[in-house]
Amino acid sequence: MVQGWRSQKMPRTGYDVAVQSRAIIIHELAHARAALQVSAALGITVELWSAPGAAAYAGAGWFDALIRRVVAEMPEARIVAVFDCDERADLVQAALRQGLTRVCYRGPSPVARRLAEIAGQYAATLYRKMPLALDLLHVDDPHAACRAWLCGD
Repeated sequence: MVQGWRSQKMPRTGYDVAVQSRAIIIHELAHARAALQVSAALGITVELWSAPGAAAYAGAGWFDALIRRVVAEMPEARIVAVFDCDERADLVQAALRQGLTRVCYRGPSPVARRLAEIAGQYAATLYRKMPLALDLLHVDDPHAACRAWLCGD
């Protein structure tokens, strides 16, 4: 079950993703695979976050394709996918047009209020900050790191 990815392909369900989900920052397909393999084995929901500001250098299409691929590989996994746009309102709007339904914007509050209204028109959620998360950027063994993080070790 996927929430916060492409609402037209994967409609939101009544599942409460805020309960017992932990965030993991991914930078590549191998990171997403590791996070989903471990979370699926544990039977828990995981939040996959793009790297901070990834919208500026990777783009919404990259994140969309990456999430689409891992979901196809592991349809049993329960994930929330959040794309980080840092302070770029234009990239939030591009992500919404791409079909992403959970985006993070850390810019000025007046702009965030307007973006939240726009996100609502797409049945999307605007986050204002990234939660405490495991960043897999410099991790040698993503599977072990994900297992430790998701088990609360």
